[in-house]
Amino acid sequence: MCLLGLTAQRVVSHRGLQAAASKGFRLEMARPSSNMADFREVFAKAKHIAIITGAGVSAESGVPTFRGAGGFWRKWQAQDLATPRAFAQNPSRVWEFYHYRREVMLSKHPNPAHIAIAECEKRLSKQGRSVVVITQNIDELHRKAGTKQLLEIHGSLFKTRCTSCGNIAANYKSPICPALAGKGAPDPETVDAAIPVEELPQCEEDGCRGLLRPHVVWFGETLDPFVLAEVEKELELCDLCLVVGTSSVVYPAAMFAPQVSARGVPVAEFNTEATPATERFRFHFQGPCGTTLPPALARHQSEII
Repeated sequence: MCLLGLTAQRVVSHRGLQAAASKGFRLEMARPSSNMADFREVFAKAKHIAIITGAGVSAESGVPTFRGAGGFWRKWQAQDLATPRAFAQNPSRVWEFYHYRREVMLSKHPNPAHIAIAECEKRLSKQGRSVVVITQNIDELHRKAGTKQLLEIHGSLFKTRCTSCGNIAANYKSPICPALAGKGAPDPETVDAAIPVEELPQCEEDGCRGLLRPHVVWFGETLDPFVLAEVEKELELCDLCLVVGTSSVVYPAAMFAPQVSARGVPVAEFNTEATPATERFRFHFQGPCGTTLPPALARHQSEII
């Protein structure tokens, strides 16, 4: 399985999965099961569980996705602002957008799906079993819930990267800089703040003062090869894979579970609807993740604590 060098692309067709098939991956086409008892038997035996999560797992916490109908901040969608070009042309506008998102997230809390995952990881670690979460989300709700083994493939809203020295740092300041206080309103009639570059977030490394940017993967950018190497290692090791709240149309993450399934490992999908990858998986549980996931990950009667 080779994932390195891929970019964060949003794909809205079956072509990616068809391409995977043409490269020799064995794709299971049997209708997936929704039998929770059968899933629980598989879960009870799993030693290394990989959980891939997407926007759907955070939607129940009230996190805006800025996708689809109505998914606008002012008059722009995320793909208009989350690009290196947009930041180069108007760093003030991009920082207003991310400042708004950061402030929104400070008021949001993990929902039962996040908590179930974190509690499962903690419980199974005492049994010598492992759970790793591979998330496309940048909201840190998994971290808030207590998840320890977390791979954030698209970065985090609460990390910054210096455009001059490259330093990456956690940053939970509210506001992130004085000039952004009270800015970032999403209303379409709001006028851009047009904050001078020197008043936007600045690097605090000695002698740098370079312009900071959100440490997130923007459209057209290459994902961190070190993070992808860790993802690859976990996907090769896992003996059970869960896909939670993801549409399976965001690449490269959309490839992960089908590749795991192709080597015969059980994959269970938890989502509000079927996805382009659903037929490739052994299990599919339809409904809100906060409802379907907790009973799936609860302590099994065979577990010895």
